[in-house]
Amino acid sequence: MRVALLGGTGRIGGLLLAQALESGHEVTVLARNTDALTPAGGLTTISGDATDAQAVAATVDGADAVLSALGPRGAKAPSLLESAARNTVLAMSKIGGRRLICVSAAGAFIEGDPNMSAVVKFILPKVFATQFADVRAMEQVIRASDLDWTLVRPTRLVNSGVTQKYRTAPDYAPPGGRKISRADVAQFIGTVLEQDAWLKAAPALAY
Repeated sequence: MRVALLGGTGRIGGLLLAQALESGHEVTVLARNTDALTPAGGLTTISGDATDAQAVAATVDGADAVLSALGPRGAKAPSLLESAARNTVLAMSKIGGRRLICVSAAGAFIEGDPNMSAVVKFILPKVFATQFADVRAMEQVIRASDLDWTLVRPTRLVNSGVTQKYRTAPDYAPPGGRKISRADVAQFIGTVLEQDAWLKAAPALAY
């Protein structure tokens, strides 16, 4: 499979890249700093930013699936995810494949979570207001497309290893779920890609 990857130099993105190459996929990565990527068989790198429509188009051209592991930047780039989503949807609609899997965030939708305490619902959206707004805007762009999308909503990210013992639930975190490792998020995305699962859905992940 030919896979395009945005955010391949990040912590989840790096895991996705290694996983995809190990599975034998041909991977094209868009990165602002391509020197951060170790050359490997099956890997093509494109220098650029996800807010650059031409760079995104070059990355997704000919891809069977597009993976985005971009994370919100807050005040430094308050609309990064939304801009990247618009560029990706436009490019895929013209020249790319139909399969799109993006890392989202369960916290951005916490106010509607029936299992979350009122205190957390009050505090968390205020602390991460800019980041969560960008996440929601990204999801709106992708949901409005006719692509075969999946929006992966991890809970609080930690750096422990793969367990494959996480739980999934549509839209909101499983009851009592508060965290998930980046490695397990990457593993879940790989499974979703291989099985073509959770189409037009937003699975939330937690232990």
